[in-house]
Amino acid sequence: MTTSSPESPARSVPDPFEPARLGAFTESDFDGLITSNGVTMSSVNDIGAGRGPDWLDDWLATNAHDVIAWRRHIHANPELARREYGTTELVSRVLRSVGLKPKVMPGGTGLVCDIGTGERCVALRADMDALPITEATGLPYSSAVDGVAHACGHDAHTAILMATAAALAAAPELPGRVRLVFQPAEEVMPGGALDAIAAGVLDGVDRIFGLHCDPQLPVGQVGTRVGAITSAADLVELRLTSPGGHTSRPHLTADLVHALGSVITGLPALISRRVDPRSGTVLVWGAVHAGEAANAVPEDGTLLGTLRTADHDVWRDLEPLVASSVESLLAPTGVGFSLEYRRGVPPVVCDRESTMRMRAGVEAALGEDALCGTEQSSGGEDFGWYLEHVDGAFARLGVWPGDGPKRDLHQGTFELDERALLTGVRVMVHTALASRA
Repeated sequence: MTTSSPESPARSVPDPFEPARLGAFTESDFDGLITSNGVTMSSVNDIGAGRGPDWLDDWLATNAHDVIAWRRHIHANPELARREYGTTELVSRVLRSVGLKPKVMPGGTGLVCDIGTGERCVALRADMDALPITEATGLPYSSAVDGVAHACGHDAHTAILMATAAALAAAPELPGRVRLVFQPAEEVMPGGALDAIAAGVLDGVDRIFGLHCDPQLPVGQVGTRVGAITSAADLVELRLTSPGGHTSRPHLTADLVHALGSVITGLPALISRRVDPRSGTVLVWGAVHAGEAANAVPEDGTLLGTLRTADHDVWRDLEPLVASSVESLLAPTGVGFSLEYRRGVPPVVCDRESTMRMRAGVEAALGEDALCGTEQSSGGEDFGWYLEHVDGAFARLGVWPGDGPKRDLHQGTFELDERALLTGVRVMVHTALASRA
């Protein structure tokens, strides 16, 4: 059988959010700098200082240490997808402390908060969840949770949007309404963006923008791209069955391991010949399991992999192509199979107008030299679900210090230059301002 995620999530009632639950933290956790549990502060240079507006310069000069503290606290206390209760409470408390009224999403994690007034609205989004990875950085504020770490920069994304909210709340006036979306569960497919959309976070939104840490770019640079900036990513799970038997008599049974080998090599090859090679479509197996004994044909086996494509139209046709190709490959073997195909996320496709507005925001925040192009990644990002409904753009935020190794995402050694937190705040604030003009 095959399964897939719904292409268009149903909308909920206009205001389905619940009040924030604030019982897990004590008041002392939120007084000034968060310095408990070994979270300590250091001086961080504001690369964009002096570029204005004055209220943003003033806010960052006064509160930069708080921004760093928020990120370090979140980093030390990572939470997996749909379990971001502590992070949600922290965000809620900070936003309420500056006079905002955040609302927790129906699942109990994630928040949405509007700033300003007006019919037209631009949204800014950050993701909140961590990964099931053991941290190996040795930082004094390393993860205090065994086997869980912020190895993708979502702690930075959350702290940046918290600071963006607080800075915008300090603005003398805004040219329109800004919606802050703190989204849970980006690291699972098909992604928490679908939950947020179903809860109505895009209602009334004209455009949406997001940032993601990029350890390949030096801090102070931001990469943008018109068109697809990430790829679609689906999950393929194939289960094979056989009567089993003795390896001395493979002709009396169905050789399951041989059939697995045929699919392992044959399916990627078939797909590469059935889709446009310019689409960047690639199937990579991540796990294979079958058998225990060298002299026994196993009765069952499993293949797990990801199928990625850079082309939105190709993505829509991949599931039936995989199903028919598997059937063709296994037909001569006598091995039975069941296929579970889980659609993950669509490509993040940035429209030209939104990208130009984000580029204007980057230039205003950091200067023309901060702008750079960026290639499309084969990685998946559930921000693409938002862009199935409204226009928007996504950019890559440089977090590499400029010397030393580039610690890649989704590894226990991932680190970032904390100056990027302040550049991220400036980019998000100026993008919101540029998009309301």
